[in-house]
Amino acid sequence: MYKKQVKKSLEFIRSSDDMTIKEGIERLLEAYKLRRKFDETSIASVWPQLIGKAIANRTQQLYVRDKKLFVRVESAVIKNELALMRRQILGRVNEYVGHVIIEEVVIL
Repeated sequence: MYKKQVKKSLEFIRSSDDMTIKEGIERLLEAYKLRRKFDETSIASVWPQLIGKAIANRTQQLYVRDKKLFVRVESAVIKNELALMRRQILGRVNEYVGHVIIEEVVIL
């Protein structure tokens, strides 16, 4: 029977026009000016990892508007804890995104 021979490592060489999926998504986000909104929504999805599960479970609402991160929490104790951690929160969020997207944290 006929067996198909497969080239081991040379078959999947990228040409100059090819790009990875990551590069393609990055270009789409830039072309349609969705980068800022994508970064803002990604903050909400990784909030438990950035701040900790205990505080994240008690966070009622989290949104970004005009480079301000608004955090609504259910207890005064958590609100006080977040007020003391404002600079750390700013640093963690901006470090995660890779550039300055948040300039202020507002605790509600």
